[in-house]
Amino acid sequence: MKTQPPAFADLALPAPLAEAIAARGYERATAVQAAVAGAEHAGRDLLVSSETGSGKTLAFGIALAEGLLAGHGHGHAEPRALVVTPTRELATQVQGELQWLFARTKVRLGVFTGGTDVRGDLARLRPGVDLVVGTPGRLVDLLKRRSLRLDAVRTVVLDEADEMLDMGFREDLETLLAARPAAADGTGCRTLMFSATLPEPILALAARYQRDAVRIDARARHAAGGAAGHQDITYVAHLVAMGEKLPALVNVLRRHRGVRAIVFGTTRDGVAELHQELVNRGFRAVVLSGDRAQSERTRALAALRAGEADLLVATNVAARGLDLPELDLVVHADLPLNAEALTHRSGRTGRAGRKGTSVLLATLAERRKAERLLGAARVAFTWTAAPSARDIARAAEDELSRELSEAARRSEAPEAGDARELAARLGADVGRDALLVALLERELARLPAGEPLAEVDLRARPTTAKAGPRPSRGDFSRGAALFEINLGKGQKAEPGWLLPLICRRGGVTRHEVGAIRVGPQSSQFEISGEAAADFALAAGQSDPRAPHVRIRRLDADVRGAHRPSGADVRSDGHGAWRPPARRPQPAPRKAGSRRPPRHR
Repeated sequence: MKTQPPAFADLALPAPLAEAIAARGYERATAVQAAVAGAEHAGRDLLVSSETGSGKTLAFGIALAEGLLAGHGHGHAEPRALVVTPTRELATQVQGELQWLFARTKVRLGVFTGGTDVRGDLARLRPGVDLVVGTPGRLVDLLKRRSLRLDAVRTVVLDEADEMLDMGFREDLETLLAARPAAADGTGCRTLMFSATLPEPILALAARYQRDAVRIDARARHAAGGAAGHQDITYVAHLVAMGEKLPALVNVLRRHRGVRAIVFGTTRDGVAELHQELVNRGFRAVVLSGDRAQSERTRALAALRAGEADLLVATNVAARGLDLPELDLVVHADLPLNAEALTHRSGRTGRAGRKGTSVLLATLAERRKAERLLGAARVAFTWTAAPSARDIARAAEDELSRELSEAARRSEAPEAGDARELAARLGADVGRDALLVALLERELARLPAGEPLAEVDLRARPTTAKAGPRPSRGDFSRGAALFEINLGKGQKAEPGWLLPLICRRGGVTRHEVGAIRVGPQSSQFEISGEAAADFALAAGQSDPRAPHVRIRRLDADVRGAHRPSGADVRSDGHGAWRPPARRPQPAPRKAGSRRPPRHR
């Protein structure tokens, strides 16, 4: 039986906070808010895992009150609470939430992030700040300048701690946590870590810097099987032909016409190029990446909120902590690096009780990686083809039919007399049917068209999967399949750069690649038996980035006794190549000769 969340009135909150929450119209706490505010957790270190949009900012705001309001008004010049966030946007969002929560107190709040003039931060710190919110780099900078002191801090909050570790802020976080007051006075400093996921690095950080922390898991779970997928997000996986990510993306956006969406890319250059391609096709899109100036980022978000744009193209880092509650669609144009990134990206939609859709686009070479990601995130999914140009046309025709039907009903009103007269006159001249067809052809020509897509064979493997994480190493105990690539010594090929090319082309990891033998004009290599069929399917597709590179399967199976051997490379039995002890030195390269480009 599902229990109803408690009312805020039953949580024994400090009067100023209870009044602010009531004035905001909030009546019942979310799961994470009720857990953090529970009396049994008062004063304890907490390690909290909760989904994006679960109300965690208000949750840790309530937890901050204990250290902020105790003894308030005694002229403290140094901060008594610290909130660390991964990005400027999230820091600004946290600032907005905490400002209204503590509006009925005398708590002084300051926000300190990169991308701004540090002199302004120094000026804000001089008169004293009670509650500091900021990004790791800027906070450490202020700490080293001795302008920010944490000796009096009673509570530290790490918001989206897993993301900060992924972004490389471990050293900065450790510097900030080491600057907290010691527990010699019997009170010490309370540390709260909030994270959408709890990977091993987060657990290690918690073990080092928290004391007897209480673990709180406030993530939504499926009633059966304990799956951790977000209940309000529908996951869709589209399989597309090699080189057709862009047209497939265009069709997905056309199919979801009229909704607010984020498209995720991996690199800043890729995101910038993708944004320009979408703008050229008529989409109202803005772009966010880590190299953008703060003024550009602010204008982009303002355009989204004002309805001047309905599509954001962004990298993972740039899109963290964005306050876009009405987002309906997330599209992964580039696959995320891991399951945690998939969770974070997808969590930008399905917020505050709204339904959302998360769409992954994967080529045949990326199919197995996508399955591993979705499986590790415990998400059930079905492989489907991306919307075709005909699908887009049908959807546009249906929308036009609805609009015209509504307009026809409105035309019965008296003010539509002029239009009826014109219709009657033209109908008498050319015929009503011919007139209707001409008008429809003109309207249909104005509708956005879909992009042509090559047909993808979804029958090659089961189209529905509930995959778990794949083994970290390929299984060579059941044999290996032998393949050939048309690059050899004549093309200056070496195992070191053939390996990543093989992995990318066939959608496998280095652990599923066995021995590699470089020949005069071609090279042979092994793929583990369990991965061979998928590899052959993916590697057989033409790659627009390297159309001259061809891979073919030589035989169905190679047992250990028949593995390729030679001076070029040996296998460690798990697919990782390693050179022999005495590798022959290459002949001096002739002037003007060039090595083949590395394929990434």
